[in-house]
Formats: sequence, C-alpha cells, structure tokens
Amino acid sequence: MNRARALQSLAALAQATRLEAFRVLVQAGPEGLAAGDLAARLDITPPALSFHLRGLAHARLIQARQQGRFIYYSADYDAMQSLVDFLTENCCGGAACLRPQAGSRRANRRRLA
Repeated sequence: MNRARALQSLAALAQATRLEAFRVLVQAGPEGLAAGDLAARLDITPPALSFHLRGLAHARLIQARQQGRFIYYSADYDAMQSLVDFLTENCCGGAACLRPQAGSRRANRRRLA
C-alpha cells in the first residue's frame, strides 16, 4: 500500500458511522451483511447507509455483491491487512516489537492515556 492509498483509507475511517459500519462488516466475516441488516444494526436510514458505504467503497475497504434482490457488503480483509502492514512497516525501528499482554501494567497504562 502506498501513502496516498493509506491516507484515503484512513480518511474514510475517520468518521464515526463509517468506522462503525466497517467494524460491523469485519465482525460479520467474509459473507458480509445485506444492506438492510447493516442499516438496522447501525440504526441509520438506508440513504445514510448508502452515503457511508460509498465512502468505504471509494477507499476500497469494502466489497459489494448482488445476490438475488439483495446487495451484500463485506470488508475487504486484504485491504485492511495492507493498511495495518503499512502502519506498522517500520514499527520499533525495525526491531521485533512485543505487544503488552492484556491485563499487564503497561497495557493498562496505555489504555488510560
């Protein structure tokens, strides 16, 4: 992933409804969710959902597929992993990084910061 694509992805996720929609789609798995089900989970109107999905699709973070009368949306896991890889490319100056374990003092301190 290049810098321009990373910026586009991060900009799409820098809005509360789009971030929540993306998280719900990630949790839904590769099969995704029908647009109506996603709108119900997010408690937003279909036009509002369409607006936010368009932003995520433009950033290439989600995919849509038609199945009968319904459109199903799913997270693009490869795009998500590419963004994470881009963000952590030179993590810790190239040295192996150890993530603090949940419940450790360091992890708790980070959560409070």
